[in-house]
Amino acid sequence: MPEKPAEPTDRSAVRSLLRLWPYVRPVRARWISAALVAVLASCLALVIPLVLKWMVDGPVADRDPGGVWLGALYLLLLGIAEAGLFGLRRWLVARPLAGVEASMRADLYRHLQRLPVAFHDRWPSGQLLSRGTTDLMLLRMFLAFPLTFLLVNATTILVGFVILFAQEWSLGLVLLAPALPLMVLCSLFETKYSLVARKAQDQVGDLTTVVEESVLGIRIVKGFGRNRSQALAFRALAQRLRTTELGKARLLAGIWALITVIPELAIGAALVLGTIQVADGDLSAGTLVAFLSTALALRWPVESIGFLLAMSQESATAADRFFEVMDVAEEPEAGTPGEAAGRGSQGLVFEGVEFRYPDAEPGSPPVLDRIDLRIRPGETMALVGATGSGKTTLTTLVPRLHEVTGGRILLDGEDIATMERPRLRELVSVAFEEPTLFSATVGENVSMGAEGAGEQELRRALSVAQADFVHELPQGIGTQVGEQGLSLSGGQRQRLALARAVVGGPRFLVLDDPLSALDVHTEALVEAALRRVLEETTALVVAHRPSTVMLADRVALLSGGRISAVGTHQELLRTNAEYAWLMSGAGDAGVLVSEEGSTR
Repeated sequence: MPEKPAEPTDRSAVRSLLRLWPYVRPVRARWISAALVAVLASCLALVIPLVLKWMVDGPVADRDPGGVWLGALYLLLLGIAEAGLFGLRRWLVARPLAGVEASMRADLYRHLQRLPVAFHDRWPSGQLLSRGTTDLMLLRMFLAFPLTFLLVNATTILVGFVILFAQEWSLGLVLLAPALPLMVLCSLFETKYSLVARKAQDQVGDLTTVVEESVLGIRIVKGFGRNRSQALAFRALAQRLRTTELGKARLLAGIWALITVIPELAIGAALVLGTIQVADGDLSAGTLVAFLSTALALRWPVESIGFLLAMSQESATAADRFFEVMDVAEEPEAGTPGEAAGRGSQGLVFEGVEFRYPDAEPGSPPVLDRIDLRIRPGETMALVGATGSGKTTLTTLVPRLHEVTGGRILLDGEDIATMERPRLRELVSVAFEEPTLFSATVGENVSMGAEGAGEQELRRALSVAQADFVHELPQGIGTQVGEQGLSLSGGQRQRLALARAVVGGPRFLVLDDPLSALDVHTEALVEAALRRVLEETTALVVAHRPSTVMLADRVALLSGGRISAVGTHQELLRTNAEYAWLMSGAGDAGVLVSEEGSTR
């Protein structure tokens, strides 16, 4: 899990929630209209005590049945109007706020696509999923209900106390007395609840990660009989989340109890004092009824403060988590243009390239150190090295999945750091050892390698990759391959990934051991077809087996983060002991023993 950002001591829920304004601005007219409608509906409820006062001091005192029925009609109409206005409020906010949520989710997804690979290496997918689902749902709910009713209830309480003081100021002071202790209690509650809310939402992300990994790795879980251990791990995380949620519930129950009891005591005291004033003739019965009715009408706005504050804190935490991701800098499209090394086809050149991962310990040696390598136009270069030597890391630098930390990489004389990424990735196509397929059709997966690729290009790429098995699938090229392509074998997935890499006829091709999952016979067929593709492109191929090395014109040996030798396969076998040792473990005895008569 990523390191949690330290909670700032001056963290403000208001500042966190104000960052939502750019998303709310387009729907502000309907939201403000809905809030005004809700304020009007709530204030109508305060008219009801005034009608009761008129009824008690008028028709009831005068024993006028007609007046009582008229008062009852007024109360009915007020109730209907209040219900209708609240229904109108919900209609006003439902569609636009659903649009706000959709817009935020789309922005988050778009932003995630543009973040550096290093970010995705550090962040578990479950944490990102929870931010794009649970957190955004909380924010929509906040905009639809707590935000509106914080305004509505504050207005209702203000108007209500104006009415109370207008009816009897001395009793109004009694009801106002709990205001200060309630404010102190709410401040303490906010501080504690915000910490617990953040903890709970992070734990939801951890739980989501475990569920996702268990589902995607179900074959490993079942294959090694780890159902019980996975269930225990999930149960431990679920129990931890349950404990945190119970802590939230205790805090909410405590503040709700205090917010309920303290005003009730004040209302009780006002009732006693008011009854004494009525008995002494200083107050009319109708005024006391209206006063108490108004006070009771204010119970919900006051008692809901704890609930609304809790939802606001959870929403502020959700906003913090959302903007934690949105604030991460995207990949730079291109740096300051530098001088090109020249014009025309100059191949792929590494000049003094250095790289260390962003989270590497200070002072630690770089993964790649002063890499100097030139791949001529139309040449295929095999990259060989021991496990962990940095071969895959080097291949990720060409399409700028990672940025070099020193030196530069040139494509036909142009520094890739000055290229816009879309253009760079049109020139460079990649296929990795671990093929990734998406929940889409075979054709859609392959066509990701070249936008707008036609059926002819698609079939050619499938033929090169010896992936003609797709025509035997239930819907042929239109067959859905399922999540991560797990409905296919490893070799089939790798062949589709290779087809995706070559479908656009790229000028530069980067292959990371693309044939590792193929059987010997299929590998031979793919190599034969791939040779024709490699003749038309400049390629860097990570190789672990002599059969793959034989596709290359020359071989570069990567050792200790540096290129230690460059030459043909036969030259390196004769002159470099490390290379000979690496090839001797590759299991192709025929290639190892013979240095004569070999061909590409």
